[in-house]
Amino acid sequence: MDFLTQFELRDVADILIVAYVLYRGMLLIRGTRAVRMAVGMLVMFVIYIFARQMELRTVDWVLSNVFTYFVFAILILFQSEFRKALANLGRTPFFRGLAAPIAKEPFDDVISAATSMAKARRGALIVFERNVGLRNYIDQGIPLDATITYDLLFSLFHTQTALHDGAVIIQGNRMAAASCFLPLTTNPRLSRDLGSRHRAAIGISEETDAVTLIVSEETGGISLAVDGKITRRLDAASLRRRLTELLVVAEEEEGDAPAAESETHAAREDELQEAPE
Repeated sequence: MDFLTQFELRDVADILIVAYVLYRGMLLIRGTRAVRMAVGMLVMFVIYIFARQMELRTVDWVLSNVFTYFVFAILILFQSEFRKALANLGRTPFFRGLAAPIAKEPFDDVISAATSMAKARRGALIVFERNVGLRNYIDQGIPLDATITYDLLFSLFHTQTALHDGAVIIQGNRMAAASCFLPLTTNPRLSRDLGSRHRAAIGISEETDAVTLIVSEETGGISLAVDGKITRRLDAASLRRRLTELLVVAEEEEGDAPAAESETHAAREDELQEAPE
């Protein structure tokens, strides 16, 4: 009873904040290899408690020294998850004004180039920056700072050019760089048939909020990757709709339109059968 009388509103807020942080942390690592590492750390902690209770001095000494560097181990093992969490924090409305402006004009040149490359079976990877900056990937590529045009996009991904490898990154209304190399996803649930181009597109969408357009060299299919998920078999009309929802509508209103949600949901259940590229 004394405990209940001392329980205040701030204690409720304290518990709710900790519970929310733990819940978001579990959502962040769900379905990734970090789950197994977290379970391994939990097993080590249980062994440590057991060793102290049973007075197993050697085991206690070893684990005590290991736990001295436990914080550094967590930072190293879960660095990608921490980057993603901090990136999501930067997407809050308070920080949104610091991000680069989103392209407002129609995507005619990008869509025309993508559909032409799909017909020609020419692989392509085009990344649209949103709220999370891509400067570290841009700096590793070849700087362009060029206007978005059909001819330039189509020629950049020609197999005979030096810049066809890697991705083109678009900032606002300009192409910032070409031949940019992106991190590959490590999601174990993806199909083994998925090529490196698609894995790179999913990888950058896991680490940032970027939208990535992929043209398959093997199948000529057009796909979009966002938030670690991929939507395939897009035509010009559906590609325009998705780009508008993700790059224009999403700036003013969080979340996609219902049509986009249903399309993404269908893509989740669809087996990824694209051939390797």
